Amino acid sequence: MNSNDQQNNKKPIGAVAVVGAGIGGIQASLDLANSGFKVYLVEEEPTIGGRMAQLDKTFPTNDCSMCIISPKLVECGGHPNIENITCSDLIDLKGKPGHFTVSIKRRARSVDESLCTGCGECTNQCLVRNRAYLDVQMIEPTLGEDEKMAVDEILERHKENRSPLIPVLQDINGRFNYLPPPILSYVSFKLNISLAHILRVATFYAFFSLEPRGKHMVSVCMGTACHVRGGERLLEKLEDELGIKSGQTTEDKKYSLEMVRCIGCCALSPVIRVDERVYSRVRYNTVMDTLMKY
Repeated sequence: MNSNDQQNNKKPIGAVAVVGAGIGGIQASLDLANSGFKVYLVEEEPTIGGRMAQLDKTFPTNDCSMCIISPKLVECGGHPNIENITCSDLIDLKGKPGHFTVSIKRRARSVDESLCTGCGECTNQCLVRNRAYLDVQMIEPTLGEDEKMAVDEILERHKENRSPLIPVLQDINGRFNYLPPPILSYVSFKLNISLAHILRVATFYAFFSLEPRGKHMVSVCMGTACHVRGGERLLEKLEDELGIKSGQTTEDKKYSLEMVRCIGCCALSPVIRVDERVYSRVRYNTVMDTLMKY
């Protein structure tokens, strides 16, 4: 081996593999790519973003997580030095620093990746996965007369909407104070939308509930400001007095108790909300006096 070969072997190849496309992997990839390295970002999920994209707020500043990660997603997706390898698994890693050999198993997506937006509709419409359900004949669910009239009125009100599902669910939730399973089956039949899709929407938004809720919804803010000023003690007090835990409803169906991350009144903390009314600077020994008004 001559001196030129020896020098060439000492030079780094100039490519880096980053495994995991969460916020840490994305930031590392951007830093490396901006330094001139070719980066292969390997992620087992169909899209990059990781868990942070599923969060609402970040601790301790309560900043919106999507406001933080969205610019990084756009930059990472369009950076000329970054190649996103999604739906892939790291199989083997050999070699030594500067001369690693990485084996990656890439799962078939069966879609044109250049057109993919990560919406997930290809999974919902996959004929192979859903073949067993193609020939199922939907039977109209049976509802009580009053329930049927109420739901038909809501469906009629939104029949001109191109995407009526969420407005319909909002009106049903407001009318019955939750989303009764028989009514969801009826909506599925009337709108020709799969019940699985309706349940995905209903369980994604905290506004909806699949369990009966009380006449009054009591929300205790547990954002950073409220937490440090006694929000946790207020929640414990309400749980003890009402005999329920957060997310539950009293036996008489009068109160439902929930914990929320931010009501937007940090300067007035700690705060609770009963239905649509917000009570500020609530104290441990007076919190039950507030509920007695109801």
